[in-house]
Amino acid sequence: MKIITLDFETYYAKDYGLRKCTTEEYIRHEQFEVIGVSVKVDDGETEWFSGTKKDTKDFLKKLDWESSVAVAHNAMFDMAILNWHFDIRPRKIVDTLSMARALYGTEVGGSLDALVTRFNLGVKGNEVLNALGKRRLDFTPEEMEAYAGYCINDTELTYKLFGVLAKDFPMSELNLIDLTIRMFTEPVIELDEARLMSHLQLVQIQKEQLMDKLSHERETLMSNPKLAELLIDLGVTPPTKISARTGKEAYAFAKSDEGFKALLEHEDSYVQAIVAARMGVKSTIEETRTERFISVARRGALPIPLRYYAAHTGRWGGSDKINMQNLPRGSQLKFAMLAPEGYKFVDSDLSQIEARTLAWLAEQGDLLTAFERGDDVYKIMASAIYGKPVEDIDKDERFVGKTTILGCGYGMGAAKFRAQLKTFGKDLPQEECERIIEVYRSTYPKIPELWRAASKALDAMISNQSSPIGRAGAVMVEGTAGIRLPNGLYLKYPNLRKVNNEEGRTEMVYDTKRGRTTIDNRIYGGKAIENVCQALARIVIGEQLLRVAKKYKVAMTVHDAIGCIVPEAEEQTGKEFVEMVMKVRPTWAQDLPLDCEAFTGDSYGGCK
Repeated sequence: MKIITLDFETYYAKDYGLRKCTTEEYIRHEQFEVIGVSVKVDDGETEWFSGTKKDTKDFLKKLDWESSVAVAHNAMFDMAILNWHFDIRPRKIVDTLSMARALYGTEVGGSLDALVTRFNLGVKGNEVLNALGKRRLDFTPEEMEAYAGYCINDTELTYKLFGVLAKDFPMSELNLIDLTIRMFTEPVIELDEARLMSHLQLVQIQKEQLMDKLSHERETLMSNPKLAELLIDLGVTPPTKISARTGKEAYAFAKSDEGFKALLEHEDSYVQAIVAARMGVKSTIEETRTERFISVARRGALPIPLRYYAAHTGRWGGSDKINMQNLPRGSQLKFAMLAPEGYKFVDSDLSQIEARTLAWLAEQGDLLTAFERGDDVYKIMASAIYGKPVEDIDKDERFVGKTTILGCGYGMGAAKFRAQLKTFGKDLPQEECERIIEVYRSTYPKIPELWRAASKALDAMISNQSSPIGRAGAVMVEGTAGIRLPNGLYLKYPNLRKVNNEEGRTEMVYDTKRGRTTIDNRIYGGKAIENVCQALARIVIGEQLLRVAKKYKVAMTVHDAIGCIVPEAEEQTGKEFVEMVMKVRPTWAQDLPLDCEAFTGDSYGGCK
């Protein structure tokens, strides 16, 4: 296949640009205009073209996109323009930004400038700064020549960058990048505007009522201890941080604190309103998100914006101011997301994938066998906790067993376990939580052994040595490169080192960026195993996404779930196909028992 590297230059102004608009809104906006485009076929000379929309389409259509790989930096942008404005869909899409994040970690930086500087590939120009507010016909010949040179240079740099990144990049992950970008650039989910409008009215009424109530509780909202107590009463664990001033743990209630900002997206609208009121925000996330959905509905189908390799573990993340990874359960927004006419939505979710992966990696045979047989592992755990037969376990006891299985596999202590239970409305004494933790660890002893093995592996990483973690051949520390995963990529811990904490104890930390600030991120055996299991689960769902996409249009993915579109006539067979695919065990883990639940419906929220 040929490689077509490309870069679009487009009109922008002070009140219209990617700082003011989402990518979807910017490209679909009535003000949108392509100033010019540069393309490079294989290693040939890069060509610039600027003309009317029709002339630009004619120029682009001369290229053999249907049998070519299209390469761009931040390809979601360029490929959306190709499809939405010029009706062009390349055979394969490659994004150098996504590749760099996967190979060098999420801290690598996103700009083309940063990456070409990192690899000493050349110098990115700054002519784009001179194009503010200029339409295509506003450029003088000299200005257009300079702009063409700037665009050509970007395309050349992107091609060089691709050459560097492609050497070590797994083909399966290139295919996942392609699939991720197409969820945005080739959208199929339609939106029910009438339902969204009705929901918005209700949300606004509820918000006004909540804000009016909270206006009388300003003293509570502005007092950290009182706000923490209020959140705890609502089943929310208050976020904390290490104070830069005192060096001690403190509540993370500032506008810039990620844990506090995340509560703006809590499924409880009252929690959203509390956090919004404390921050001085006038709208809850449910209101702004609904308004954004309505805006998208008026422009077309819903593009699903996902950042490939957004998390340290390789998981996808929300993007473009619509976090599709965090729509609350039962949200009306889900019911407003419709399959196109003549099709049905299939929503399929891997069952207990992290708990299964953990048991597999630790070689905890009895737990693996229970998963394999389809036994109720939550009741089995509750049976060990309460010392009674499985058949006598009641609903509340099973819930404790479930929380234990899903929450205690990474070294969680009793205090955190108690807080987690309380979040779900179950308050147990501290002593009882300590006992449950001990029962879990003694019932499945190979899991704590795995944590200890991971601690030794982190030591090996600091010493630039190799060390296995858990099941032979599964994952391996390869010195400072990090933990090698089955897909050929690595879990990375930049600048991993040992430090003394404020209590004088030695702990391991690595560098993590929060905006422009680099902070110490604590890591230990249990946490490393959590990272590994999440990374393995992500590889599993990635392989399944690619298999499903060979037969049906994948519309979206959320954590360990796949949402796809199947013809109405194939509703049952399509569901069965997706279930079958999601139970296929990966070649690198043939004894990993997988299971899933799949549902169908006319809408995402209506799948049952």
